[in-house]
Amino acid sequence: MNDQYIGKIRRTFEYGEGVFQLAPAFVTRRFNLPGCRLRIHPDDYYAYGTEAGAIMERWFSSVNRTRNNNPGSTERCLRTDEGLSYLYNGDGELFLLKDAVALLKGELIGEKLQDKYGTWPIFAKFFDYQNPLYFHFHPGDAAAKRVGCAAKPECYYFPPQLNNYLGTRPSTYFGFNPKVTKEDVREKLARFRTHDTKITAMSRAFGLELGTGWYVPPGVLHAPGSLLTYEPQWGTDLNCVFENVVCGEVYDEQFLYDICPEYAENKLDYIMEAVDWEKNYDPDFKEHYFRPPVELPGKDSAVCERWICYGNDYITAKEVTISPNSEAVLTDKGAYGCVIIQGFGEFGVYRAEAVAMMRFGDLTKDEYFVSKDAARRGVRAANHSLTEPMVILQHFGPDNAVYV
Repeated sequence: MNDQYIGKIRRTFEYGEGVFQLAPAFVTRRFNLPGCRLRIHPDDYYAYGTEAGAIMERWFSSVNRTRNNNPGSTERCLRTDEGLSYLYNGDGELFLLKDAVALLKGELIGEKLQDKYGTWPIFAKFFDYQNPLYFHFHPGDAAAKRVGCAAKPECYYFPPQLNNYLGTRPSTYFGFNPKVTKEDVREKLARFRTHDTKITAMSRAFGLELGTGWYVPPGVLHAPGSLLTYEPQWGTDLNCVFENVVCGEVYDEQFLYDICPEYAENKLDYIMEAVDWEKNYDPDFKEHYFRPPVELPGKDSAVCERWICYGNDYITAKEVTISPNSEAVLTDKGAYGCVIIQGFGEFGVYRAEAVAMMRFGDLTKDEYFVSKDAARRGVRAANHSLTEPMVILQHFGPDNAVYV
């Protein structure tokens, strides 16, 4: 970073009083089908070209690239910055959030996160697939570190505002039925190249409810359903796929072996050891990991704050609803990213509005990153609509762990 670039980031930070305005960051995939609920113009879902695939996800407050860039991946990425968030100033100039974190350090993310992780450790996404995703898991720290990644705990929330239709299967498979043995699973995986594994026949599907969510620990098998999902998660992108045929679409064996280091002599044994079998067999899985919203007590009737992701050491998220023609000062104890999904008005010093339909390349006014000091001081959010609430989704790192 040269001095001019550094100076512009600093001036933007000061102008925003510790709040950055972010540009949309889109991620393409060459599998599945786009759900078309990201509020992008219908002509723009292949804006990066058909070779890159369709836009399936929008990432928020991300300092992580996708693994589409990994030479070992079955995906080919045509962009070296895919997945990274950009902030912008009043002149529309773009700067990487990753660079702002590296420059401002604890001043932006707080000393606790800076000292422990050296960066902003989480991000969030809108996950938007028409069909359900494959049955897969994200390995824990020990296995993930062997291929240069980290464990990936993640949370789900299903916002009603973005689910005008439910896709082809609004349910998610989690774990295995109690009588399924490890040998049964291994036998299915051994036939990955030659037969449909039909692995979800060994699992349990849970219907998804709008306005609720789940917590998914590392090592747990899951096949996400077809709702648009708000997904705060750890800042990594690594998974192991157990299901090779989904809605008629066939997945290459590389999807199964992506977590395996080159030195692994028996890849199937390695994969089986990376699964958290105790959690996958949990007979009370829903009781432990389902996350209905929990409303925070408040004195202002014009504002409703609800925890929507909680009960883990890594990630929390909150939904804030501000009544029409009202305002609130949002006070929090940690830095956070956020996106406005309904309403318009002001957020801090910025004019703000949810997107109705954006064209590719638009610098929208719906996404922000709030420094720790600004969060603790409080950010004014004003809803100028006379009829609609303003709804804001906020995602926090591990310095804001909440158990309710």
